[in-house]
Amino acid sequence: MAVSNLLLISFLLFFSASASASSLHKTYIVFVQHDAKPSVFPTHKHWYDSSLRSLSSTIQADEDSETSRILHTYDTVFHGFSVNLSPLEAQQLQKVSGIVGVIPEQVRELQTTRSPEFLGLKTTDSAGLLKDSDFGSDLVIGVIDTGIWPERQSFNDRDLGPVPAKWKGECVAGNEFPATSCNRKLIGARFFCGGYEATNGKMNESLEYRSARDSDGHGTHTASIAAGRYVFPASTLGYARGVAAGMAPKARLAAYKVCWNAGCYDSDILAAFDAAVADGVDVVSLSVGGVVVPYYLDSIAIGAFGASDHGVFVSASAGNGGPGGLTVTNVAPWVTTVGAGSMDRDFPANVRLGNGKLIPGVSVYGGPGLAPGKLYPLIYAGSVGGDGYSSSLCLEGSLDPSFVKGKIVLCDRGINSRATKGDVVRKAGGIGMVLANGVFDGEGLVADCHVLPATAVGATGGDEIRKYISAASKSKSPPTATIIFRGTRLGVRPAPVVASFSARGPNPESPEILKPDVIAPGLNILAAWPDRVGPSGIPADNRRTEFNILSGTSMACPHISGVAALLKAAHPDWSPAAIRSALMTTAYTNDNRGETMLDEATGNSSTVMDYGAGHVHPQKAMDPGLIFDLTSHDYVDFLCNSNYTVTNIQMITRKMADCSKARKAGHVGNLNYPSMSANFQQYGKHKFSTHFIRTVTNVGEPNSVYKVTVKPPIGTLVSVQPEKLVFRRLGQKLNFLVRVEAMAVKLSPGSNTVKSGAIVWADGKHTVTSPLVLTLQQPL
Repeated sequence: MAVSNLLLISFLLFFSASASASSLHKTYIVFVQHDAKPSVFPTHKHWYDSSLRSLSSTIQADEDSETSRILHTYDTVFHGFSVNLSPLEAQQLQKVSGIVGVIPEQVRELQTTRSPEFLGLKTTDSAGLLKDSDFGSDLVIGVIDTGIWPERQSFNDRDLGPVPAKWKGECVAGNEFPATSCNRKLIGARFFCGGYEATNGKMNESLEYRSARDSDGHGTHTASIAAGRYVFPASTLGYARGVAAGMAPKARLAAYKVCWNAGCYDSDILAAFDAAVADGVDVVSLSVGGVVVPYYLDSIAIGAFGASDHGVFVSASAGNGGPGGLTVTNVAPWVTTVGAGSMDRDFPANVRLGNGKLIPGVSVYGGPGLAPGKLYPLIYAGSVGGDGYSSSLCLEGSLDPSFVKGKIVLCDRGINSRATKGDVVRKAGGIGMVLANGVFDGEGLVADCHVLPATAVGATGGDEIRKYISAASKSKSPPTATIIFRGTRLGVRPAPVVASFSARGPNPESPEILKPDVIAPGLNILAAWPDRVGPSGIPADNRRTEFNILSGTSMACPHISGVAALLKAAHPDWSPAAIRSALMTTAYTNDNRGETMLDEATGNSSTVMDYGAGHVHPQKAMDPGLIFDLTSHDYVDFLCNSNYTVTNIQMITRKMADCSKARKAGHVGNLNYPSMSANFQQYGKHKFSTHFIRTVTNVGEPNSVYKVTVKPPIGTLVSVQPEKLVFRRLGQKLNFLVRVEAMAVKLSPGSNTVKSGAIVWADGKHTVTSPLVLTLQQPL
């Protein structure tokens, strides 16, 4: 008891001493040692509240009660609370007994109907994944996003049975969101804005809803990709007509709104994770990301670890920072990280120049088109404004209407949104817009619902149009053009390609873990859309549509969330790691021409750093043969071997770690992950070697023999022992050892080379593929 009282006194002393220093307040997430609560307090919340309230009676009697500084308490995915503090207070709180750590909050951003069919999930398919899992009807997918528009047909509950008995969640009423907004499809809805308002002040309720209702569109879109019902007819402004359906049309949905006009705040995201796991979700879908930091400072990694520890599968978007390397986010090994690919469908809208040349482009503009056969004057925005840079990007107020009126305007990508540029051109009197990629964007094209006749062209096309404008302006025939909208094109080859924007490896935090894990459709995806948001997402757009076409790893992530729900429904005993393993080892890397998938940005072949294990193949994932399983203990060993301190690890895992056994696991690369990745620093060495130990569990046929095929990375020697795995029963585990030897290569200082191969196990029915990646780095 004496110890408990000392704890309490030290907690109170800290706050009275530091309140006066509360200058620049910001939100911090506080990790608490759960069993250090003094026994005088009935609950942990009483402990936190009392400690904070002690301040208001002495220092801030006139201000709000100090409890208002506590934003959220957490007790499922980890133990602690979030609170507004000055840096000095945060620093002193760190020293208080019972406090494990204090980290500043990050602000995250969103990473913004043929996909079920393209993935092989057809409604008419009576024997495949959808049939076997009764479409995932007892599974719950929690979508942490911008909320939901519950009235959409994608969320109707026709023919669904009662809400699963295990469900503990609720439908929280709020602004324009009565508790009756939920049904047997949307079975839960909550919103979290404490962190958002602590930083930005009270929200403007004329611009956003203080409820789970979606005023952005992103959350409605992602939720319907994961688990939207069959809706016919579906289209956006006449494009992509057909049946719209999510990956798991009968799975239940729960919406957790954490993203607001100023972003998605960590303290709110953690509160959503905490609630979702306590409510009983089976899958968490998170299309949100930020900068990569060590896992103990990363709230998404911490929330996801707690979820995974409770058996919840977490899929997260890889980010839209591609095509550059080291751009992948959400990289923790207990998260399934999803990049984006294209489907075999596009929306051609080509630019015909006055000289007869045709420049390929894409668009889902659905309004009145340009007059057929007529050519319009064409100008480059960068040569018509006072400030060439602002006008080239078609920024607000940068275009001179006297130059722009009645013309098609070429704008460069960057700074403001693609749809906003069209609005700027329209307001200045322009009749159409061509949006040109910069060098960094390469040839990657995204179709948008523009507010005027407009199309997007690649970097090469943009250069060609600029050259034509420049040459024609000096000749007797001034530059002209038109845009020809060709609607929806199916059966596109090659497909899939890796989307230009999709974030790429290597993994900035743990190079030994290949990320992204897989890619899924994320380019020009049709899904549900709210009623009061125009399809272009800009305020001036008064058009309304039930569905919208968006692109981003945000759209790829819920494809995996939905498929994970189907796999969990078919295999209730599978862990989150088992589900990810099935998705990875059955993924494919060849396109519909039978060749390696291309990188949309360059037109060249893509690599493991772009697609990870490959493009998801749901049907094959249903029956993978072997799985690479993992437990929370394995992740702790991984963190120990990554040189995280015991305190760091406790912040992630909620438990005291014993790192003495971790050394037995060997090095970081021995985490039982489906992919294998090694990094060698060439400090004057000529030869390098490493090994990987892996354990596979038989989930295929009871009596089966798997033989290995080694596809070594170029210039390496790879051996696998044993070369044959003989299984006698289901659930049996067997180990194998992979040895890798590589020779040094000539590299300039600071550069590296990546070589990839694969380890493939096959029993005649199943093929289990593990990517094998070697990176040789020349130090500076």
